[in-house]
Amino acid sequence: MMIEIPPGWIVIAGAFIIPLLRGLLRHIALVGLPSLALAMIWLLPMDSGWQIPLLEYHLAPLEFTVVGKVFATVFALMTLVGGIFAMRTASTFELSAAFLYAGSAIGITTCGDLITLFIYWEMMALGSTAVILAAGTASAYRASMRYLLMHAFGGCVLLTGIVWHIYTTGSTEFTKLEIQGPAQWLILIGFLVNVGAPPFSAWIADAYPEASPSGAVFLSAFTTKTAVFTLLVAFPGTGILIPIGCFMIFYGIIYALLENDARRILSYSIVNQVGFMVTGIGIGTEMALNGAAAHAFAHIVYKALLLMTAGAVLYQTGKRRCTELGGLYQSMPLTTLCGIIGALAISSFPFTSGFISKSMISQSAAYEHITWVWFLLAAASAGVFLHAGIKYPWFVFFQKDSGLRPAEPPKNMQFAMVLFAFICIALGVFPQTLYEILPYPVEYKPYTADHLVTQFQLLLFAGLAFFVLLPMMKRTETISLDLDWFYRKLLPGWYRRVVSLMSTSYDIGQRVVLSWLSTFVQTYYDHEEQKPKGYFARLWPTETMVLWVVVLLAGYLLVSYI
Repeated sequence: MMIEIPPGWIVIAGAFIIPLLRGLLRHIALVGLPSLALAMIWLLPMDSGWQIPLLEYHLAPLEFTVVGKVFATVFALMTLVGGIFAMRTASTFELSAAFLYAGSAIGITTCGDLITLFIYWEMMALGSTAVILAAGTASAYRASMRYLLMHAFGGCVLLTGIVWHIYTTGSTEFTKLEIQGPAQWLILIGFLVNVGAPPFSAWIADAYPEASPSGAVFLSAFTTKTAVFTLLVAFPGTGILIPIGCFMIFYGIIYALLENDARRILSYSIVNQVGFMVTGIGIGTEMALNGAAAHAFAHIVYKALLLMTAGAVLYQTGKRRCTELGGLYQSMPLTTLCGIIGALAISSFPFTSGFISKSMISQSAAYEHITWVWFLLAAASAGVFLHAGIKYPWFVFFQKDSGLRPAEPPKNMQFAMVLFAFICIALGVFPQTLYEILPYPVEYKPYTADHLVTQFQLLLFAGLAFFVLLPMMKRTETISLDLDWFYRKLLPGWYRRVVSLMSTSYDIGQRVVLSWLSTFVQTYYDHEEQKPKGYFARLWPTETMVLWVVVLLAGYLLVSYI
């Protein structure tokens, strides 16, 4: 019989095992532990689960569900391929932090109570912060501190909501939550902070690009998609998620189009793609929820592939700005090909993974007659092709010749990129492989004449618009102001001014009061008839009393001694 333990524990154990290993043994652990976790995810029966009593409550570290299996599978796969990509370049500290981060994410997908979820949630925040810190640069340190503060805020909101929910309902169960009061709203807000919802979307593009080439790959997969999983389980069909998701979609597109940094382009694209998932969860039908889960699976693969190519370029050239790159296809053809496949997948190009997942969400909006959402998703698909499907590969690998001739990255990086590129195409060609593991039965057929013609028209129009407007699309050295300006610059500036004003006012008030008291006392003593005459009269009454107490005590001690 198979021992039923949470698969995430195997990966978390790797965080403590990896620092003890070197050379081949470390490489075996990087591949073997995620593979073992992946095998356990698929071998455990669906009714697996056990509980731990805690006071009058019960914790459920292992509770296997269909939707949890989907996310746990792709998280374990990401850990495996990400470990291969990082094995020769990442530091021991980064690898250990990444396994703690990944294992905690897998733990969330296989737990059944809110208390255990929160413990994993905070472990994931610590692991991801350490992944950013592992880059070892000053900018990474500053970004990691901002990242930690943001997730500490989200964690506090989530904890408050969980405690309030348990107090009012008496239940710790992690299942669908009906919004009945402030407790559920706080839980929802805590999840939305991690998903990158407004006004806290900027932390993704602020932190992820500052990680190492391999660290950004791990970061792209777990935090936002774990939050998508929790929303899908706890708040399916919550209407407020539809406008939130639509805002995220266009927010990501606009800022990615303005951006010059290749890795920031892809980071803003994460917000955009997660917006599709949040919209699907808000629609809440079986097809929409299937689409959100399928798109999360596909997105983790193709986004990791895109960040692998960007990381390979950064590792080989030390550059990440579009204005400093170009012409790399001449010396990095494999990386270029993998980047193109990832760009086509994120753009929902037919016969790639994005085509068979994203369209389920837009089609569910059409079935529910939410016309405005369908039109926005169609327009967003063109926008995605503009910024991630064309802009990223064009400015990084083609456009002008930058004169850079870097070699291909190390073999382990190449293997990881090729593997994920293969999965992007395989899922697009054989969508039923993914559909069979989704939470609900799938009757959707992506390859219809109408869908193919519509998608090709949309992509061709977007491609034509890009090259017609190419002079406007060329990037320069600019700074894009984001919503984080309000809480990173404006509010701290106001706070410093208020504190400075209060401190100045206190100092002025103190000087005025002391000056007034001094003047009053001096005026009082200046009158001859009230001037003290003797030594003791010039002392304060308290001083006189203390003096006499000392004299009396000394006399008492002397008499007692004699």
